[in-house]
Amino acid sequence: MSDPKKALITGITGQDGSYLAEHLLELGYEVHGIVRRSSSFNTARIDHLYRDPHESGVKLFTHYGDLSDPVSLTHKIYELQPDEIYNLGAQSHVQVSFQIPEYTFDITGAGTMRLLDAVRESGSGARIYQAGSSEMYGATPPPQAEDTPFYPRSPYAVAKVASHWAAVNYREAYGMHVSNGILFNHESPRRGETFVTRKITRAVARIKAGLQDKLYLGNLDAKRDWGYAPDYVRAMQLILAQDEPSDYVIATGEMHTVREFCEHAFAHAGLGSFSDYVEIDPRYYRPTEVDALQGDPAKAKQVLGWEPKVVFSELVEIMVDADCAALEAAMSGKVERFSHEVT
Repeated sequence: MSDPKKALITGITGQDGSYLAEHLLELGYEVHGIVRRSSSFNTARIDHLYRDPHESGVKLFTHYGDLSDPVSLTHKIYELQPDEIYNLGAQSHVQVSFQIPEYTFDITGAGTMRLLDAVRESGSGARIYQAGSSEMYGATPPPQAEDTPFYPRSPYAVAKVASHWAAVNYREAYGMHVSNGILFNHESPRRGETFVTRKITRAVARIKAGLQDKLYLGNLDAKRDWGYAPDYVRAMQLILAQDEPSDYVIATGEMHTVREFCEHAFAHAGLGSFSDYVEIDPRYYRPTEVDALQGDPAKAKQVLGWEPKVVFSELVEIMVDADCAALEAAMSGKVERFSHEVT
């Protein structure tokens, strides 16, 4: 019996990293994740996957490291010799990137260059997935496909564009198997609580429970192509399964406004019109707005055989139901908190 494939994931503690780890483990991979050192536990999204490394048959391992530290990256890649590397690590909050632009570019942009060069320097033949973003298209009118010009409108998007072209350059300059996945907005109950979709669904749960009266948001007319994160990590693995590296847009092909997301979330919870609860706060407007993002996933469908399984309305309902259930469990004292130390 041959050894299982070995994958290394940066950003394993994030939404996508946790779902990708689950998916790869289900496929029989041995999974290694890079975790940033923190004074508080930051592994909540993968705690359910954790097993004591002293047990037999363990296939998930975590290691301290950081995209700001090329030495740790090179050492870990050389030591592990992974078959596949998924670079999901980033400062990924668009609004926050306006407040800490240099840090955002250092981790999200330069961090990719460090990782690519670590792979090259270590002599690894690993296939590399670089996580792109629909934010790279910015002000370019939809629909957006692989050959659509980028027009970034935030420090985060600028950093992601730099990462995209770094991946292309290392692919062409050194013959490395590097692919870009240009993922449009993808959400889940594991989405960070400051992202607008999760901010909405958490507020819905709290308003329904009588713990909150109002929800303050910014631009309700922004249009996004929203999908379900577990669907999108399937595409990541399929991208690296291809013989030739390439770039792929991963999206549903549909646009919906933030207003529509609110409407469906509040209605699903039985709260009536969202306008009774939502107020606009100009502090949440971006300095440069992205009006409309809509991906064209034709290439992914044709080459990868990938299609999303969860549609917009189902996504909203999944998130609302999860936040309502989580709040109910917290209020009843049924929640147990467990986090593991990195091995």
